[in-house]
Amino acid sequence: MNSIQLVQQIESKGSFLCVGLDSDPRLIPSNFNKEPDPIFAFNKAVIDATEKYAVAYKPNIAFYEALGPKGWETLQKTMDYIPKNVFTIADAKRGDIGNTALKYAQTFFEPASSGFNFDSITVAPYMGEDSVSPFLSFEDKWVILLALTSNQGSQDFQMLRDENNVPLYERVMRKAMEWGDAGQLMFVVGATRTDYLAHVRAIAPDHFFLVPGVGAQGGSLADVAKYAMNSKVGLLVNSSRGIIYAGDDIAVSAAREARKIKEEMSMYLDQYWIK
Repeated sequence: MNSIQLVQQIESKGSFLCVGLDSDPRLIPSNFNKEPDPIFAFNKAVIDATEKYAVAYKPNIAFYEALGPKGWETLQKTMDYIPKNVFTIADAKRGDIGNTALKYAQTFFEPASSGFNFDSITVAPYMGEDSVSPFLSFEDKWVILLALTSNQGSQDFQMLRDENNVPLYERVMRKAMEWGDAGQLMFVVGATRTDYLAHVRAIAPDHFFLVPGVGAQGGSLADVAKYAMNSKVGLLVNSSRGIIYAGDDIAVSAAREARKIKEEMSMYLDQYWIK
């Protein structure tokens, strides 16, 4: 999916919601356990309940890898079920070089090789350009680069400053923008970093941001929209637990929470999106 198609989806739904499919066998409602594939049945129910409001789905790959071969089958069925006009993110956080990075890219981007056909993948930039460029070689596919995350350990490296007082996350972003343009490179920016949002948007004025941390983690959707929206909207705001674990009746609870977020997003689109 290219950027034009993504923006069209955002405009048609009045939403920039990404639903995270962090589906955990220990947390899904017990009634799904009678199904042959409980996680797929749960994902299917979530998708059915939220597809009117979501422009993206983000399976967290670790939750599927942890289940072994069965988990990969569940992930494939989930991907096949997601509507084709909805953006998909492999939240895999891969980071290696050369042929290994290329194999990771083929895993998620090349259906003739693996069966998967994700639109994007999250990538860790620590090993530099040769750990990112293999993912950028696929047409109409996106790299979502970890930039400014909101976990406690992010202070260990991301906020370190050089002799010019420039933080490491900013150097990473500026360097990465030499490797890929705004039509193929996004950045992960945590919603709880509200005091940095305007600065991060100034660094990358044209790029999309994947923004986790709204909802259960306490991030402010109002601040994200106010300080980080651009002329293409430029935002995919993720909610996982706040939607998928909102109640046992998924058709009601997930739809209710997704609709609430979508309605708030529609308001901010009207307020801040200058087309």
